[in-house]
Amino acid sequence: MKKSVTVRNVTIGEGLPKICVPIVGTTLEEITASATNIKSVSPDVVEWRVDYFSDILDQSQMELALHALREILPDTPLLFTFRTQKEGGEREISMDDYILLNHRAVASGLVDLIDVEIFSGDDVVQKIIADAHAHQIPVIASNHHFHETPVERTLMNIFKKMDFLGADILKIAVMPTSRRDVLRLLYATETTSQLSEKPIITMSMGGTGLISRLCGEVFGSALTFGAVGKASAPGQINAEDLRSVLNLIHQNLPTDTQEK
Repeated sequence: MKKSVTVRNVTIGEGLPKICVPIVGTTLEEITASATNIKSVSPDVVEWRVDYFSDILDQSQMELALHALREILPDTPLLFTFRTQKEGGEREISMDDYILLNHRAVASGLVDLIDVEIFSGDDVVQKIIADAHAHQIPVIASNHHFHETPVERTLMNIFKKMDFLGADILKIAVMPTSRRDVLRLLYATETTSQLSEKPIITMSMGGTGLISRLCGEVFGSALTFGAVGKASAPGQINAEDLRSVLNLIHQNLPTDTQEK
């Protein structure tokens, strides 16, 4: 039976793909200004990309930023993400700091989801997931390929690894070098969405892969990323335009497709 994940008032894995908007400010002032702008478009989820924050290893500053975000966005699910440089992030930190950072986030009671990169090492991943679950926080396992699109079998094996290690939502982002790469990603998405009990998130980045950000309801991707201001990855489009397209597709899909 297909499982969904509910955070606050949003259920990921049912109905239209949910729209997540990233915050990529480097200072507390930029972060709060971005959150205020984002609030006006009523996103389903907001992602704080913590790797952009200049004071991220200062616990008091991190908690100050989390409290500010929670005050501005009291009812919006907040996804806490530190993206490492090897997967397209802004900076690198030690694995000990990576574990501690995620622990502080889940222990704060101020975040609703966390992201963990699946190739951080199985012991690290399992430790972070166990810690998050002990605080009743669901986990998105993620993997990013900024220079290629792996073959379908590799993509599906990565999803299996995410599932095996205990993640609640499974996410892969790839970069296409051809239109066929986009088809490869969509095939892996549709196949895995039929086999997995957990919600999955996929995207093919850049302009060539833009279609993958729009057609998640058709192929089985439960969430997509849109921008308000600065984007956090190639190919993100304006969140309001994104919602219009998602609604248009939803209205024209057969009922049996919508229910899958």
